[in-house]
Parts: sequence; structure tokens; C-alpha cells
Amino acid sequence: MSQLRKISYLWKDAEAPDSYVTGVSLHSHTNQSRETLDFLEALGKRIGWIDRTLARFERRASNRYQLRLNYAEAYWTPPLTPKLAFDLESGQIAKLGLRPLVSLTDHDNIHAPMLLRTVASARHIPVSVEWSVPYGGDQSFHLGIHNLPSETGGSWMQAFAQFTAGPASPGKLTELLAALHALPNVLIVFNHPMWDLYMVGAARHAALLRHFMAENGRYLHALELNGLRSWKENRSVRAMARESGKLLISGGDRHGMEPNANINLTNAASFTEFVHQIRYEGRSHVLFMPQYAEPFKHRVLRSTLDVIRDYPEFPQGSRRWDERVYHPGAAGIPTPVAELWPGKVTPQYIRLLLRGVRLLGSRPVSGSLRRAWSEQGELQLALGE
Repeated sequence: MSQLRKISYLWKDAEAPDSYVTGVSLHSHTNQSRETLDFLEALGKRIGWIDRTLARFERRASNRYQLRLNYAEAYWTPPLTPKLAFDLESGQIAKLGLRPLVSLTDHDNIHAPMLLRTVASARHIPVSVEWSVPYGGDQSFHLGIHNLPSETGGSWMQAFAQFTAGPASPGKLTELLAALHALPNVLIVFNHPMWDLYMVGAARHAALLRHFMAENGRYLHALELNGLRSWKENRSVRAMARESGKLLISGGDRHGMEPNANINLTNAASFTEFVHQIRYEGRSHVLFMPQYAEPFKHRVLRSTLDVIRDYPEFPQGSRRWDERVYHPGAAGIPTPVAELWPGKVTPQYIRLLLRGVRLLGSRPVSGSLRRAWSEQGELQLALGE
């Protein structure tokens, strides 16, 4: 494998970081990120028991609380504040003896990096975002836009929001990406390109992906190996990179308490210098961390448990799961569901449901599931080197 383009696994090669001075954490989320719940409707249409469960919740919400469940307008936020997320990612890299560079990419807003620039330890954080790009009428692709100019970051966010609100004129997306590409210090990454986000089907997704790359691929600087997607999917991304001639880059996609499962290794002294290595030198060394070797289903379960867990030590508003889940209230304004319960008391059936899910994370049950979900075959295949 070319030394300019390399993939390493820390559990196989503990010395991989030794010749580098910097580790880069790309693509992770904070409580400033709005994670939509509209995928629940799509799941219900495909899976009968989920559809029946949602129907019961909808009837209960209507009869007891006079609320119509609106999945498109409801959302949840990850538990970590920007500073806690920054410290988590920085700490993992520092333990490798490397200097950390962290690029936080919340969905469609740059609040986290702008807030962190007022904190001495994080003042050099790049202004970055994960832009949700509607495409083809029934799909969405996610682009990591890293290192936007500070003085024009707000204007770029307005342009992204205007396009997303649509409908945009043909070619508008290509026009925006070309303008971003023209900024020499901006990095554009196609995040988890093989993920069929809205479950349009493999054939439809593949067709949209081909069309998107034909129109816009020349303005994309790298494809992401995603730390929260499966070995199989990342192998497909690696094949896509070979076919398209694109560079591969890390992207952990952390939403919970587990730090990013992959990082980039570099000798760059700044994030802008790292961008130049990716864009102009074609240099990328992706390092997968030990947590990626854990069974995929087990990691998804742990991430889910992180989302619904309570954190009494966190700032107010981030402590309980129902303070981090929002739904339109009677006036149509997104409100924490903790404020919507009658008497602000979580209904018993919700408490019982969460208790059952949390039981899966208990030591004996979790250990059994981890063994059942073992992926030793996947580990041997790795990403097909």
C-alpha cells in the first residue's frame, strides 16, 4: 500500500502512530446537532412490528396529550456539550502521544466551533459542519465541510440552508460545491457515501450515487471511512475510492460517549496544513482505533444506550434523555418532551420501555450479546488490503 495513502489498525500495529506528531479527529457531533426522527416513519413502512408500535404511540399521544406525533419536526440531540466533545476527542489522541486537532461537524450548524473559539484550549478549532444535502427527491447525502473561513461561515450556512429548503434550480448544488472548492483551505468530504439514509433501496441509492458523483465528484476531496458504519460498508467505500480515484479519510461520526473509532495521522502543525496534505499532496493515513474491532451491533447498542442514559453531572438541559429529545408542542414550537409530559412526569410505559432497552447494556446481558455478535471473520478481512 502506498505510504501516501495508508490504513492502519491500532490493535494490529501499535507502533503506527510513532512516526507522527499529530492526530486528527474528523466528523463528530455535540448537543448542538439536531438528529432527525423522520427515519422512524420509513422504518415503520418496512418493518411491521415497528409500524404497529409507532401506531400505538401515536394513538396514545393523541388521546392523552392531544398531540399528533410529527416525526419530521421532532429531533434529538447528542448528550455531549461542545467542550465535553472536544475534550473527549482530544483526550483519545493525546493518549497516543500525539497533538490533537479536532473538527466537530454538527448537522447543518456551526454553533459548536463558534462557541469553542471563545475557549482558550480550543480557540484554533476549524469552523466545520455536516451539510445534509437533499438529492434526487427522495435521498440525502451528507458532506463534511471543514475549515470554512471564520468571517464568511455564517453566510455559507445561509446558502446551505437556502438550498436545503429548496427546491433549488438545476445545477445550484454543483455551483455551491465549485465555490467551496475554490476556497484553497476548505476540505470537502463525502461522509458515509454508501449509507442509504432514507432507505430508498440499493438500486435506487446506487443510481443516485453515480449521478451525484458524475455531477459533483470533481469538487469532492475525499471519501470517508466511517467509524460508526460496518466493515462491509467501508469495504464498499474503499472500492468506490479505487474506481473514482478519490482519497480515503477518517470520520468517526461519534454521537455518544465513545470517542471516534478512527483518526488521521499526520505531521501537520495546523488544520489548514492538514487540509493541504489531503487536497494537494494526496496524503492520508487512516488509523482505526480498538473500538472499531468491537462487534458492530454491540457498538450500535452502546451508542443507543449513551443517547437514552441520564447524566446528572452534565449541565442542565443535557442531563436527562427527555431533555434532549424535542417535539413540537401545542403552539408548534420544538419543546423538550420532558416539558410535554402531563405534570412533567415521564409516563410509566415509556419508563418500562427504556428499562428494557437499558437492561441490554447490563454486564451479563451485554457480555452475552457481544459474544453472539463476534465478528472475527470481519476482523481477518479488515478492509481488503
